[in-house]
Amino acid sequence: MADPASLDEPSDNFTFAPFKIAMTRLQDIRRILLRVLLLNILVATAKWVYGVITQSLGMQADGLHSFFDGLSNVVGLLGLWLASPQPDTNHPYGHKKFETLAAGAIGGFLVMTCLYLLWKAHRSWTMDVHPEVTTISFMIMFITLAINIFVTKWERQKGKELKSDILTADSYHTASDVLTSLSVLAGLIAIQAGYPLIDPLVAVFIAGVIAWTAIIVLKDVLSSLTDRIRIDPQDIRTAVITIPGILDCHEIRTRGLTNHVFVDLSIHVEPTWSVEQAHVLATEVEAFLLTHFDSVEDVVVHIEPEGH
Repeated sequence: MADPASLDEPSDNFTFAPFKIAMTRLQDIRRILLRVLLLNILVATAKWVYGVITQSLGMQADGLHSFFDGLSNVVGLLGLWLASPQPDTNHPYGHKKFETLAAGAIGGFLVMTCLYLLWKAHRSWTMDVHPEVTTISFMIMFITLAINIFVTKWERQKGKELKSDILTADSYHTASDVLTSLSVLAGLIAIQAGYPLIDPLVAVFIAGVIAWTAIIVLKDVLSSLTDRIRIDPQDIRTAVITIPGILDCHEIRTRGLTNHVFVDLSIHVEPTWSVEQAHVLATEVEAFLLTHFDSVEDVVVHIEPEGH
């Protein structure tokens, strides 16, 4: 068995590295959100303006949905700015839950969009509005559809790579844009065929898609706010038990965000060990988990003598 007392204490470089990595991650997320924001503004403007010109409620609804995509990007950037400061005396666990609150705000905007579209569909139905369909209508929808498909795949991929709640939530929002654009295209075809009442029905369908997206986003937010388990305790135990000197590992708890996990666990050591030996081993466990699991931010290790 290796002598725990021979282990080196973590250096200043080791403690600085996680913060430097976190700042790089936040900068990457900001750049992605800014690019997505510009694309959302372009897509939303095209659909909304031409929807108003042709009185197409479906295109207006889809454009409004895209505008809320852009608004969610702004909320996401604000959330990242609030989450970026280092831990302080009043916030020893940091400010990362601002990122989750921003994702929750996105879910709230989705709910408001859903209610607004249902109201617009009701007005269109009762006022018997007859929208106009042109070749430009189809061109705008096909081009914006292609942009949305690209943004959805790219943003979701980056969300997984960076373990970002905001990017993941926003990718679901953009994905719902793909579905709504397809429904708008189907509605335009139906209107051209002589069925104008399909237009408000398309708006109702879009509202349903938005509501479902809101449920998914808010469910992920609740997982973070209610401290749901983030890493399988058995995976942590399997990793920790391989460290020489540890006889058992139990009472493993994890909480936090998908990219910002706090770990609390107990390990058993020989009852004859000194406090200094146990402390050095606990430090090794902390360093090991921080490097073994990319999402782990902090580790608290409880030492227990074997047999007690």
